[in-house]
Amino acid sequence: LSDTALAIPPYVPVLDFSEGLGNFFRQLDFENFIFLTQDDLYWKAYLSSLKIAIVATFFTLLIGYPIAYGMARAPEEWRPTLMMLVILPFWTSFLIRVYAWMGILSNEGFLNQFLLWLGVISEPLTILNTTTAVYIGIVYTYLPFMILPIYAALDRMDGSLIEAAEDLGCSRLTAFWLITVPLSRNGIIAGCFLVFIPSLGEFVIPSLLGGSETLMIGKVLWEEFFSNRDWPVASAVAVVLLLILVVPIVLFQRNQQRQAEAES
Repeated sequence: LSDTALAIPPYVPVLDFSEGLGNFFRQLDFENFIFLTQDDLYWKAYLSSLKIAIVATFFTLLIGYPIAYGMARAPEEWRPTLMMLVILPFWTSFLIRVYAWMGILSNEGFLNQFLLWLGVISEPLTILNTTTAVYIGIVYTYLPFMILPIYAALDRMDGSLIEAAEDLGCSRLTAFWLITVPLSRNGIIAGCFLVFIPSLGEFVIPSLLGGSETLMIGKVLWEEFFSNRDWPVASAVAVVLLLILVVPIVLFQRNQQRQAEAES
């Protein structure tokens, strides 16, 4: 006969609400959050992730806005084809695309071989396993998320406003900065959020393209969960990351609400 064993069901609540909220708050433990503030590794990971996400978002906007502007000003019959070209990368696996960049950016990859053939460089450039490779991977991966909302904003814009400004003696460049850019602001903000938020917690791109030298909070979070098996600290890291992401989202929603109230 088997011995009798006492088992605790896995669905037993970790936090007990039966005695009210007072007992709930007494059970909360902020020790892991305090630990994050005392270890420089997490500070460096958060700051490095913020820097990489901000810089990558800036370059994505720098590349994506002219593309979206060109699509919005292209002939009507060309736009479906241009739109298909923008979303074409989504037809392939995300991992396959990142692995393709590993082949392109390696010392024996296409980029170095092409530059050597042109005579621009005398020896291969070290691009793979650097922060530069991470920037390239993030910009390439999330570029469609920047192009599409800006294109939608520019496509809805009334073209007669530009014509009226030019008739009044305004140059095209001035009309672009004073009319086109402000009217496409919502698309710019939406695109920046769509790029910045996933870039901040990115794990695959820095792991494959950045190597061990690139420190991002997504890699730290994965290591805490699966390598160190320190789930309490990993959960604290994830909660802090979530709080960082909530701030720009709340600011964006408040801005949208103010604009809606102003228009009404």
